[in-house]
Amino acid sequence: MGGLGTTELLLILAVVVLLFGASKLPELARGSGRALRIFKAETKGLVDGDDDDTKTAEEKELEARQKLLDAERDRIERERITRERRDDTTA
Repeated sequence: MGGLGTTELLLILAVVVLLFGASKLPELARGSGRALRIFKAETKGLVDGDDDDTKTAEEKELEARQKLLDAERDRIERERITRERRDDTTA
């Protein structure tokens, strides 16, 4: 990874833990993963945007279902985070 050794990576990880705290790291990772998934979907949409004429009705239906599933997964994740934050403030 660009000339970074084990020691450097461990030092960077230690600084990240000190800056954000261990409790915030999972939330940061989830947010990064979600952003990466959205970015990947959008770039794929740009590349596949010209192929809409060649897709079958079944392929279009599968894509629509996948978008609904992704939206539902994101909604559930947002609700879970909201619940956790509410629980943290009431505790």
